[in-house]
Amino acid sequence: MADVKEALVSDHTELADSAVVQRYFSKFERITGHLGRVAGEVEAEGRLTRTEARILGRYLAALNGTFTALGHKYRMTGRTDTAPRLTFDRHESGFPVAQELITMALDAAQVEKHLSGMASQAELKDRMVRQIVRDLSVPTALQFALSQRLYYEALAAGGLFWARNDPDVQFIADTNSRRHFLVHWAIWDTQTNLPVVYLFDVQDSGRKPLPNDDRRWPLVQQGLMAQSVGGLKLLTMAQGFDKDFEAIHPKRLRRITLGPMHSQDFTLQSGPISDVLKAADAPDGNDWALVWTVEDIVSDREEDVKDGWFSTANRQIWKLDPVHGIDSGTTSTERMMILPEQVFQALVEVDAPGLRPYRKFVVGAGGRIIPAV
Repeated sequence: MADVKEALVSDHTELADSAVVQRYFSKFERITGHLGRVAGEVEAEGRLTRTEARILGRYLAALNGTFTALGHKYRMTGRTDTAPRLTFDRHESGFPVAQELITMALDAAQVEKHLSGMASQAELKDRMVRQIVRDLSVPTALQFALSQRLYYEALAAGGLFWARNDPDVQFIADTNSRRHFLVHWAIWDTQTNLPVVYLFDVQDSGRKPLPNDDRRWPLVQQGLMAQSVGGLKLLTMAQGFDKDFEAIHPKRLRRITLGPMHSQDFTLQSGPISDVLKAADAPDGNDWALVWTVEDIVSDREEDVKDGWFSTANRQIWKLDPVHGIDSGTTSTERMMILPEQVFQALVEVDAPGLRPYRKFVVGAGGRIIPAV
């Protein structure tokens, strides 16, 4: 563990040792494996519909796929001079930096070219066996070639969480002469280095259904992606959309931020979570806590407001947090924490006031998710 701590000398840190890289990706494999079950618990409590839980689950599975692909890419870090190094945000995120996802998308654009110039998995494995038997040496170069082959095959298979996952739409129902859609999209936020999922309930009174309208739908997609930055308040996003698209009536916008991930092994943290992790002193596989934030803004009602000298427009009146009001830019904000049992026990003992409002989901025996009261 000391080698990790000595390497962490800036907010964005490279992992230079293959064993450390494997520990990092093994940790995230455990974490992402739990997220779908947490979404199931939230659905069971009625805070996500079945459609919303299914869509969120799709993004969570894609996130797991991205970590799997990156795990292949960096498997041989430090074992050869040419092997690449993973850069991650050790301070505010714990996740790979956004540039890693951007590079992954560029690699995916040329994936067929890369794969066509590589030997197959079977051939590489056969060469490795022959080198071990014939030369009695470790086939490091062939292992690196196989790791890159697996990386590009994962990119070619698709279904990954990219730096930007453009808006898609799910039909829900016809309501009062309007069509109800759930628009959803996701990004890897470049400011926070965290994956973010958006769920947007809208009603459509246009002549053509929104996803079939080749005039409006591209503009909607472009407008939503342009505003998908973590520093922008949901109220600003919702009001801007309401003004820009006359026949689309936004009703609810949610932003789900997955992270940060905290770990004594890999990240720097201050405040109460640092005290909790120190007190837990958990082994590597259980040394983590993941924060999951849900920001929500809901329309309270519609009103016709003056729009120019002689016209009016239908606008949403948004319900704001009764305590923080317009400063929050949301109707509500809920923070959840997913953590192993040993870390949860330490959290109870430390009893930090700053962590009391967080909803806790404890990972029990066999990966069972236990909502903590």
